[in-house]
Amino acid sequence: MEGKVFTEEQETLVAKSWGVMKKNSAELGLKFFLKIFEIAPSAQKLFSFLKDSDIPLEKNPKLKPHAISVFVMTCESAFQLRKSGEVTVRESTLKRLGGVHFKSGVVDEHYEVTKFALLETIKEAVPEMWSPEMKNAWGEAYDQLVAAIKAEMKPSP
Repeated sequence: MEGKVFTEEQETLVAKSWGVMKKNSAELGLKFFLKIFEIAPSAQKLFSFLKDSDIPLEKNPKLKPHAISVFVMTCESAFQLRKSGEVTVRESTLKRLGGVHFKSGVVDEHYEVTKFALLETIKEAVPEMWSPEMKNAWGEAYDQLVAAIKAEMKPSP
């Protein structure tokens, strides 16, 4: 995603909201994933640990740690974006994420649903800070992370 500049104003908006949300990462991460599955119930099939599970989603012992790690990685990546000028997720992690998303059959629609769920989760977490500018800042950061993952979406060697 060359040429897309993450501005200082966008960085400030992301940093301010992430500063408030960080302490609630566990709750927000789970909320974020429950939103994804509410919008696209079929997305549950993409997760091996949810496929044949009868446990309610919010009680699934594997969903919460996964949700937290994805939420925190996404937010930290957004937070670091301007400082580094690029997505700072380690290359090995990006390669792994690309491979896993490829193997699971993740498609563009899934990324769109996830983006919507992320923005809604943030909006509900920091309603007094939320603005069109903040929505754009988080949207841009998410798009850059997704572009970096998609660039690695190929079968593992």
